[in-house]
Amino acid sequence: MSAPTIRRSSDLTRQLVVATSAVIAVVGSFIGSGAAGGTPIQNASNGALAADATLIAPGGSAFSIWSVIYLGLMAYAVWQFLPAQKTSERHRLLGYWAAASLILNAAWILSIQFDQLWLSVPIIIFLLAVLSRIFVLLLHNKPRNTLDAVLTDGTMGLYLGWVCVATAANISAVLVAAGFAGWGLAANAWAVLVLAVAAAVGIALALYGRGRLSPSVSLCWGLAWVAIARTNGDLVSTPAAVTAAVGVVAVLAVTIITRIKAIRG
Repeated sequence: MSAPTIRRSSDLTRQLVVATSAVIAVVGSFIGSGAAGGTPIQNASNGALAADATLIAPGGSAFSIWSVIYLGLMAYAVWQFLPAQKTSERHRLLGYWAAASLILNAAWILSIQFDQLWLSVPIIIFLLAVLSRIFVLLLHNKPRNTLDAVLTDGTMGLYLGWVCVATAANISAVLVAAGFAGWGLAANAWAVLVLAVAAAVGIALALYGRGRLSPSVSLCWGLAWVAIARTNGDLVSTPAAVTAAVGVVAVLAVTIITRIKAIRG
């Protein structure tokens, strides 16, 4: 078999793996929503991930962003089948990392569905690491056109930004469920600290990504819903709400300023 033939076969395998992984992730999302017979995520694991379970938990409406992310991932799965992407070095580098993120996403949902809350932590940390790797790859391999930038960079950026917030919320939920007492620090103090770190991560992404919008938008979406959830409902916290709101302003400001500087060269 000639080298070009082997290469074409390898490209097709990659495309099929990505497409299959996207289908698995979408099926997992239906299970996680309760639409396919599973328990809705907010009700699974004894409600550990409910909007009022911890001071870091975003309000329930925050999770509507998954609809946009999943739509983008399915669009990417189709997009990467087109001839230009089949032989693109950019998509060759990205393909299996994208597939890994999709499988990890489904695995995270299954861990919650089977009440293995502790297992969700290493899974979401691995997912965050994979998405961070994707972010770096995309930064160093420019899109061919605007559509590629929107479908690929935009979708993966939204995915990364949201998972940054989800990771903080997930770890907090596991610690609270396990009875973590805070090592002498009050819950409000921990909330302020964790939310400040989440905002710092958003600022770091903005600076490193030269003002990429999509990670900042989804990260700020998550922080904004934390702020909303802490101003009403059963778990009110003014310190957490203020920290989350300040984080939103800080991340957006740094992103916009950095992007303007990048455009001006």
